[in-house]
Amino acid sequence: MQETTFVMIKPNVMKKQKSGAIIQRFEEEGLQLVGMKLLQISVKKCEEFYQEHSERPFFSELVKFISSHPVVVLALFGENAILKVREIIGDTNPEKATVGSLRAQYGDSIGENAVHGSDSPKSAKRELALFFSSKELFQTAK
Repeated sequence: MQETTFVMIKPNVMKKQKSGAIIQRFEEEGLQLVGMKLLQISVKKCEEFYQEHSERPFFSELVKFISSHPVVVLALFGENAILKVREIIGDTNPEKATVGSLRAQYGDSIGENAVHGSDSPKSAKRELALFFSSKELFQTAK
């Protein structure tokens, strides 16, 4: 199934200047870049983005981290894009992530794990809408 998913390259990767390597990896794995922005996310937008974690003890630390430095947000399109991205990025904990996954390669900790990828079609739709209008996403050839 062809689908579009959301990815965020997090502040720790941006500070290491490795965003290009991450984008290249997604493209090498056959995903098509259909939207991209470099932006500084406000605290309010972070709270909205991570709303499902609002009651968790790490929520305020996560919001502080994500809003601390610019990030790159991506819309990626391809066959089973959501699952494919999740496989490429690896486990949330970089120490448990598969060797060669983006989180194993670039993640610093569970909290600073390099990359966010949508975990379901519902999440992808919500997360894409938070950062991209439909006019900002390139139409893809099928």
